[in-house]
Amino acid sequence: MTTEEDFDRRIEPFRSELLAYCYRMLGTVHDAEDLVQDTYLRAWRAREQYDETRSSLRTWLYRIATNACLTALKVHGRRPLPSGLVAACEPLEPLVRGDNVAWLQPLPESLLDADDPARTVVDRSSLRLAFAAALQHLSARQRGALILRDVLSFSASEAAEILGTTVVSVNSSLQRARTRVKEVGFRNEQLSEPPAAEQRAWVERYMRAFEKADVEGLKRLLTEDVLMEMPPMLNWFVGRANYGLFMDWVFEKSGTDWRLTSVEANGQHGFAAYRRVGDGYAMHTLQIFTLTAGGISRTSVFQDQAVYDAFALPAALDARGLAGV
Repeated sequence: MTTEEDFDRRIEPFRSELLAYCYRMLGTVHDAEDLVQDTYLRAWRAREQYDETRSSLRTWLYRIATNACLTALKVHGRRPLPSGLVAACEPLEPLVRGDNVAWLQPLPESLLDADDPARTVVDRSSLRLAFAAALQHLSARQRGALILRDVLSFSASEAAEILGTTVVSVNSSLQRARTRVKEVGFRNEQLSEPPAAEQRAWVERYMRAFEKADVEGLKRLLTEDVLMEMPPMLNWFVGRANYGLFMDWVFEKSGTDWRLTSVEANGQHGFAAYRRVGDGYAMHTLQIFTLTAGGISRTSVFQDQAVYDAFALPAALDARGLAGV
């Protein structure tokens, strides 16, 4: 086996976790994929410079990926969700598009599973949309320090090497990051999540009620303080009653004939919703759910072609609910 082939073999197992890392840093699937490709290209070109006596291969790859992310973040601003950008509104207020905002995107589970079929490498709980949104309130280096130390469990010295700084600087950035995450109201809802099978069953019940346009059935599956947001719309609101009012409007406006396709993203369950148009069904939204022991506590609804493309979702279904040719 040649040295080049051996190098490829050694670095390939890190691809999934590097994709998750770049996603946490950037908040967008397309940019994360591009940065991982850039990381591997840079690593290949610098392979002769790697010294295993100075750092592990994993640490070395993370330093390359971090440099790529920090450079990218000088150009790209933060990617919020509506609840982290504007004040809440009433459920029936006119929808307002935030077309000039680069929104946080969900990360399809399929992109991680392709390189990690056993689903063992990446901690899905650290990819939750609420946490990804909280990270967007941090500076680039604070974001890096928090992810490297609290999510990936690198030591302070390893994080300093990856970030190209000192241990003192890493500890300072970490402390500020932890404080800021608390200030923006992040709640680690994973602590109250029901088991995975129960979450799946809960979302399936929601899907059945949605297909029947059963608003009361939907409301029974929600927590009292449920939050709904809908990028690229700036509108968001809180409360089971408000949720019901909004869903009444959705079914009145878009009809009651729907087809749903299950999806998974960020360690969470959801579905793509197609509404009846003519003889078939057209893509309407992709919805991701946050579950707690008391029910669905957050619905993140995306209406963005880039998101649909990342999930490889068809634009339309035929009359039988099958992907069109």
